[in-house]
Amino acid sequence: MNKYMLTFWNAVQSEEFFADLSPEAIQVEIQKWNNWIGGIAAQGKMIATEGLYPTGKTVSGSNHIITDGPFTEGKEIIGGFMILSADNIDEAIALSKGCPIYDSEGRVEIRQVQVFN
Repeated sequence: MNKYMLTFWNAVQSEEFFADLSPEAIQVEIQKWNNWIGGIAAQGKMIATEGLYPTGKTVSGSNHIITDGPFTEGKEIIGGFMILSADNIDEAIALSKGCPIYDSEGRVEIRQVQVFN
């Protein structure tokens, strides 16, 4: 089994989408995510998953310059991630296909975790 990281990319419009939802509709969206994540966990394939706040800090270069960001004014932000186990990239892609982010025109980036021995 290999490990894969899925990152969930949201268009800025998706934040506005959630801001316009009623509390009941937000709960429906959360339940979609819980169902999808639960299905992967039930297969014994989920290792970890978390959502991310939309802003943070960036540290750059040998001088460790700290700047604010990323900013929601950008075209896309990473809204969260999942690490899962799969036999190959095709299985990881198949597991991603039920992700609710696709409903709001988001995207999932899938990358194999590199093992250093």
